[in-house]
Amino acid sequence: MSTSPLRIVHCVRSPIGGIFRHIHDLAIAQSQAGHAVGVICDSSSGSDFDNAFVDRLRPHLALGVARFPMQRSLALQDLAAAFRLYRYVKDLKPDIVHGHGAKGGAYMRAIGTLLRLQGRDVTRIYCPHGGSLHYDPNRLEGRVYHALERLQAHFTDGLIFVSDYEYAAYETKVGHPRIPARVVYNGLQPSEFMPVQPDEDARDFLYIGMLRDLKGPDLFIEALYNLRLRTGQAPSAHIVGEGPDRAKYEQKVKDLGLTGAVTFHGALPARQAFRMGRCVVVPSRAEAMPYIVLETVAAQVPLIATRVGGIPEIFGRYASRLVEAGDVDKLTAAMEGALADPQAMRSFAKSLRTCLAETFSVDLMSDRITALYRQLRGQDIAGSEVTAQPAASAGMPDPQTVYASSSNP
Repeated sequence: MSTSPLRIVHCVRSPIGGIFRHIHDLAIAQSQAGHAVGVICDSSSGSDFDNAFVDRLRPHLALGVARFPMQRSLALQDLAAAFRLYRYVKDLKPDIVHGHGAKGGAYMRAIGTLLRLQGRDVTRIYCPHGGSLHYDPNRLEGRVYHALERLQAHFTDGLIFVSDYEYAAYETKVGHPRIPARVVYNGLQPSEFMPVQPDEDARDFLYIGMLRDLKGPDLFIEALYNLRLRTGQAPSAHIVGEGPDRAKYEQKVKDLGLTGAVTFHGALPARQAFRMGRCVVVPSRAEAMPYIVLETVAAQVPLIATRVGGIPEIFGRYASRLVEAGDVDKLTAAMEGALADPQAMRSFAKSLRTCLAETFSVDLMSDRITALYRQLRGQDIAGSEVTAQPAASAGMPDPQTVYASSSNP
C-alpha cells in the first residue's frame, strides 16, 4: 500500500467563522502529517481579524494560500473566477481537491473534473458545512441549489458531513449519497478543554457569532428587551462578532432603549470572549456543527442554545434543555432562568462537559478525512470504511472549534 504524501487543495468562498476554522485546523494537521497542502479563499470578504487568521496559516502550507474574488450568490462572474482558479489549481498538480461550502464545492468539483478529463488522477471531495442545505426545499432558491447539488453529485468522489443532521439533510433535500460518504465531527484542541472563569466585571450574557439573521442576534436582543419589561431592568450583554447586519442590530438596540446594557465588539478569540460573560447564548435559526457550541461546552461556560443542526448531537442526553429555534418567548424564559439561578447553570455546564472528550481531537478529524482520501484513491487502509455511514452508527464522534462564526454557502 502506498503511503506517499498527498498534494491537497482546500477551497472555500469566505474565510470567516466555523467553516474556515475547520479548514485551518485540518490543513495544518495534514501538513504536519507530511502532506503538501494549499488553501484557496475569497479575497473580497473577511474582517481584519479574519484576514490575520488567514495570514497565520500561510507559513504552515507547502502549496500556500491564494485569494481570488468569489461571489456569494450564483453570478456570471463565476465563469471568469472558475477559469482563474482552474489555471492556478492545475499548476499545483493536486491529488485531492476538497471543496467546502456550496461555492467552494462547486469550484473544486468542476476543476477536478476538467483535470480528470486531461488524464490527471484527481480525487474530488465535497463538504457542505450546512451551506445550500440550509435552504428551504419548498422555495425557488432552495430548489435551484438542491438541483445543482444533485447534478454535481455526478462529479464527486467522496462526501464528508460534519454532523448526522447534515447527512440527513443531504439525504432529504438532495438524495441518498451513491458515493462514499462519511460523518466526521469537528475536533477540539486539548487546550480548549481547560475551564474558563468569567472576569469580575463580566456581563450577564454573551453572544458570539456571525451578525446575520440566520444566527439569531435579533432574537437575542429581543429577549434582553423582554427581560427588561419583566424585571424593570435590562440584563447586561456583550455581542461579539462581525457580519453584514451589524448596523441593523446596533439600530435595534438603540430603538429598544438597550444602548446602556449592550456593547458591540468585533470578532475575538472565543476563549478571550468567554471571560466577558457569565452565560453564552447561541440563538441560531440554523447550524451544521457549530464550533462555538463545542468550545463553550469544552470550557465549561454556562450555555443556552437552540435545537438546530448538530447541536442536539453535542448535548446528547441533555438535548431536552435546548430551546426551540425562532421562539423568542422560550429564549427569554431560558435566559430568565439563567439569571435566577446562576449556580445551577454552572453545575449544568460541568455536566454537559462530560458529553465531550479530549479524544475528539483535530488529529482524529484529520486522520479520518485523510483515510477517506486514501481509500478513494485505492490505497486501502485496514480497519477503515468508506461506505456512507452516519457517526451515530459508526460509534465514533469527533467535534471542533472557532472564534465567532457561521457556515456560508
